[in-house]
Formats: sequence, C-alpha cells, structure tokens
Amino acid sequence: MSRRELNRELNELKVTVWIGKNGIGESTIDEIKRQIKDSGKIKIKWLRSTDVNPEEIADKTGSTLLQTRGRTMVLQKRKK
Repeated sequence: MSRRELNRELNELKVTVWIGKNGIGESTIDEIKRQIKDSGKIKIKWLRSTDVNPEEIADKTGSTLLQTRGRTMVLQKRKK
C-alpha cells in the first residue's frame, strides 16, 4: 500500500474515541484497547485544552501510532 493510499484510508476513518477535559484515565485506556482489538485501527481526537501525548497513549495501549495531525491521532494494533 502506497503512502498516498494509507493517508486516504486514515482520513476516511471516523473518530471513535474523544478525550475530554478530564484527560485520559484508565477507563479511556481500556476502551482504546478494546476498540483496537475489535477494529485494528482507531482514530482518537482530543480537546485543545487537554494535554495529550500520543506516543504515551500508544505505549499504554500496546499499539502503534500511525499518524498524528493537530489534535487527532490514529492507532493500529501492534504486529507481533
């Protein structure tokens, strides 16, 4: 798959997890893990006022960070 095709696929994903003003807690991490297990790829968006580190979230959830643009990230199930 070319980079252009991958970008098109990632842009077409719908946001399934929103991180609000309370930040990221254990329940949010658990939900991200569940969605990655079910879907393979998920898109996450967060509020401007929320401090989020995409690499840290990827590590906590055992996933791979595919893309970060602005306040949006895409995570994928880590390959074994």
